[in-house]
Amino acid sequence: MTAWNEHVTAALLGTERRDPPVLPGAPDAGDRPGRLLDQAAVLAVRRRAGRVPSVEAPEPVALAPVEDVPAVPGPAAARLRRILGGEQIRVLPEWLDAAARRGLRVPAQSLPDLLERGRGDRMLRPSIARAAGRRGVWLALQNTDWAYLVGSGDDPGGGPEVWETGTRNRRVAYLTRLRGADPGKARKLLRETWATEPAPDRAAFLATFEHGLSLDDEEFLESALEDRGKDVRQIASDLLARMPGSAYGERMAARARACLTAESRVARGREQTWIRVEPPEAHGEDLARDGVPFHPSGSFAPRGGGAPVGTRAAWLREILARTPLATWTELFALPPMEIVCLPVSESDGRDVHIGWARAALGQHDAEWARALLKGGVMVDEPEALADLLSVLPEAERDPAAADLIRWVEGQPDLLRVLERVPGPWTGALASAVVATIAASTERNTRRDEHLITQLCRLADQRLDPAAASRLELLEPAVPRAVTELIATLRFRDEMLKELNQ
Repeated sequence: MTAWNEHVTAALLGTERRDPPVLPGAPDAGDRPGRLLDQAAVLAVRRRAGRVPSVEAPEPVALAPVEDVPAVPGPAAARLRRILGGEQIRVLPEWLDAAARRGLRVPAQSLPDLLERGRGDRMLRPSIARAAGRRGVWLALQNTDWAYLVGSGDDPGGGPEVWETGTRNRRVAYLTRLRGADPGKARKLLRETWATEPAPDRAAFLATFEHGLSLDDEEFLESALEDRGKDVRQIASDLLARMPGSAYGERMAARARACLTAESRVARGREQTWIRVEPPEAHGEDLARDGVPFHPSGSFAPRGGGAPVGTRAAWLREILARTPLATWTELFALPPMEIVCLPVSESDGRDVHIGWARAALGQHDAEWARALLKGGVMVDEPEALADLLSVLPEAERDPAAADLIRWVEGQPDLLRVLERVPGPWTGALASAVVATIAASTERNTRRDEHLITQLCRLADQRLDPAAASRLELLEPAVPRAVTELIATLRFRDEMLKELNQ
């Protein structure tokens, strides 16, 4: 009997009935139970040290690829470690995006902590993909918990085999890249597998058609209007509505012209053009096919929020949102600024202007967006106006946003408007936000206290860090939210300077 078996027997029978054998070289605990346990530990170590693996050794891991971009400077790397440790963690996406814009990558030492954080935060993953470098992807391939990184960026890596064997995210990334280079080839590739793809995948793949969209895609998108997937049909109709010269646009324009007509009226002895509105009377299969849903309840809350509206008014908004805006410049023979200021019959003006605003947003028409923002006809729809800021040329966005903020200052809409204004908030917009914080701090009512807290939480990631010096000029007894905002802005300012070294 081996020493191991003798110890097992002693353990099973008990040391009172079976004295464990003495193991040379093992410590003597003095009592039988102690000697059994100590010697069993020694035997276990000996057995493990001498055991030959019972399975084949795993294949060696491939070496990490050589990086083609430099790592961030030392001070920036140290700050990243502080952020990952929990200090000002909300600025992590900005740090990653700023590093990627400067052609820098995350240092290898920080990749494990970064990838682990991305495992629980899906919104962070695109930023990680842009800054993790080639070693980040290599590391993700070694751990299934981090596999989300593979193909989550703009470049899925690999060649055409990605389309055949990749995950949905990698295939979307591949198709997006191909749409940018050769839209026709991407369309042909998708057509070959279209019938066998699940509905969620069809919707994701079809959304890539926003890149390089042209009339060459019209036939494919028209056929997608018959798809059994609701999301697929919606995406197809949205893309066709953005396509100049499409048959879809002509169908919508015909419906819209039946709803809006020009008529002459005499007001104060002067002839004036009015817009006469007649919302659709009925909803047919052809309208449903073109992406205008039917709402049997009689009213609904429109996409993007807002008060409930009647069904006919909702149909009107949908039709106008999908009608080429050139329809109205041709019909009224006026520029957009004058068209939006035309009087509208009865109480239908709100629906007309919201429909036009959604059309300007969908068709990325800066002239119509500018007219709606400056025309003063949508004073009760500040959130819809805030959405239009993204359509304006970059040089016009901050001044237009600042005008909008001053317009709604003191109203409950202020926070909802600012939520729709992406950063960075610079120039006139930054000044308007600082002025709003200063005015609210000076009034110091309970309502202002809530406003300041929420506004500072929005501003800490979007406001130009240079605004910290202006906020420090406020009264010493500022709310805690303002103090924390100043600290965050200072942190971001130092962070961006370190990345520029």
